Amino acid sequence: MKRIGLAAGFAAVLLALLPATARAADHPDPQPVTGQQIIHDPTVIRLKSGGYVAYSTGGIIGARLSKDRRQWDDAGNAFAEPPSWWYEYSTTGDPWAPDISYRAGRYWLYYAVSSWGTNHSAIGVATSSSGLPGTWTDHGKVFTSETTDAWNAIDPAVVRADGRLWMAFGSYWTGIRMVELDPATGRAVPGATVHQLATRPDAPYAVEGPSVVRHGRYYYLLASYDACCSGVNSTYKIRVGRSTKVTGPYTDSSGTPMLAGGGDLLLAGHGRFVGTGGESVFRDRGRDILAYHYYDAADSGIPKLGLNTLQWTSDGWPIVR
Repeated sequence: MKRIGLAAGFAAVLLALLPATARAADHPDPQPVTGQQIIHDPTVIRLKSGGYVAYSTGGIIGARLSKDRRQWDDAGNAFAEPPSWWYEYSTTGDPWAPDISYRAGRYWLYYAVSSWGTNHSAIGVATSSSGLPGTWTDHGKVFTSETTDAWNAIDPAVVRADGRLWMAFGSYWTGIRMVELDPATGRAVPGATVHQLATRPDAPYAVEGPSVVRHGRYYYLLASYDACCSGVNSTYKIRVGRSTKVTGPYTDSSGTPMLAGGGDLLLAGHGRFVGTGGESVFRDRGRDILAYHYYDAADSGIPKLGLNTLQWTSDGWPIVR
């Protein structure tokens, strides 16, 4: 046992000395899960009452519950019926890419409503005292975009920084943006600056689905690059950069700005686990856990839940374990 422990420690030291791009070449499988594994764009939180809840694209914000983060059970939907205002932005009333967080004694669930191929979109918010499906009260629009805007109000991700509340979002063809929120209402501050965090100046352009994580003195921007939603033909992958300011500029380990197409590769498809993306990060017992979906090449390309621990190297970069 002592030899194994020494070997593991030596390996960890060697790993920490490798450049981030070299570390990213090692793509581990997701941790084993059982039960209802089908999910897309998962957001997960450990509940104050115990156990876990995951919400996702699909249904009226589909819900899963787990006691141990391994066995997941179908728990219906966040809402019994779509709020009527959703139909202003989607003929089907389907919400996308939710984001759950906890503050001020309540759970906050942000989500997007849109239609494929347009930026006539809106991000809404609901609150709950328990975080459980069926207990959410919708509060309407938080932030919107129109065809005259250079961004797309989809894929929200909320983060607190320096006593203020921020929401990253967007946006496939023009990349990731960020706007400040009013902590009291959860809505965008009127007239707030829309900051640009990441984009790709050259084809295939696609970058979306942000998640922002604080570690040490840095904020880390994770985003999904390339194409989702095509089963085994999906090319989604997760890239990351960091900044000392939540509004950027974010750069990768080589110093390339994420506004110039930079971003270290954090997790890519491998083996049966195709198109890894739609990610979010949550805290569990002092650890950062990466949640994402992949398309299972061994099961007709069905999207399933991926969970991995994020570890941090001595030079302050995340690696997937």
